[in-house]
Amino acid sequence: MLRLLVAILVSYFVGGFPTALVTGKVFRGIDIRQHGSGNAGATNAFRVLGWKIALPVMIVDVLKGTFATLVISKLALGAVGWPPTAVELVCGVAAVFGHIWTPYAGFRGGKGVGTALGVMIGLAPLAMLFAAVLWLAVVMFTGYVSVGSMLGAVSVPFFVALAAKLQHQPVDRVTLGATVFLAVLIVFTHRSNIRRLLAGTENRFNTPFVKKRRAEAA
Repeated sequence: MLRLLVAILVSYFVGGFPTALVTGKVFRGIDIRQHGSGNAGATNAFRVLGWKIALPVMIVDVLKGTFATLVISKLALGAVGWPPTAVELVCGVAAVFGHIWTPYAGFRGGKGVGTALGVMIGLAPLAMLFAAVLWLAVVMFTGYVSVGSMLGAVSVPFFVALAAKLQHQPVDRVTLGATVFLAVLIVFTHRSNIRRLLAGTENRFNTPFVKKRRAEAA
């Protein structure tokens, strides 16, 4: 059990590395939480710092989840009577918690989407591919990253079940349960976005589809 606790703590502190915050301070000398949406995540980094800086931020945030899931978890495999997938998911979720409530920056981090994506890439890559396609379609059509992120997260449990069926395998209930938990967590971290969406003040990217609809409405 001690090894599991160590693995969870290490995962939390690795996941807590505030990528967007550090990048903003290094390359722009700013606290990214004081700009844009006020969030210390890849989406706000894209909005405030530009895609050339935001892309590495996103990659690192994703890798934090994958690293905790597939590498750090090995510290505890066999230490408790849990299935390996359960240990991997606990470490992955700990990394997501670290990203959202980073201990390095007053427990104010990102929304957890990128790191959660990294967790599921490590354990359910096909399901995540389906969810990523849905996320991209929603963002391109609506311009709202928050809507794409929430719908993508909520869709993952369904895609986990679909991927298992397509591969003629039984659904891993541990993975399915974890995806439901992560979906609820992602929606929870987007509660301010939900309020802005309802108020019509949510930040929106001007994608080609959005531009076209705006031009048609003008």
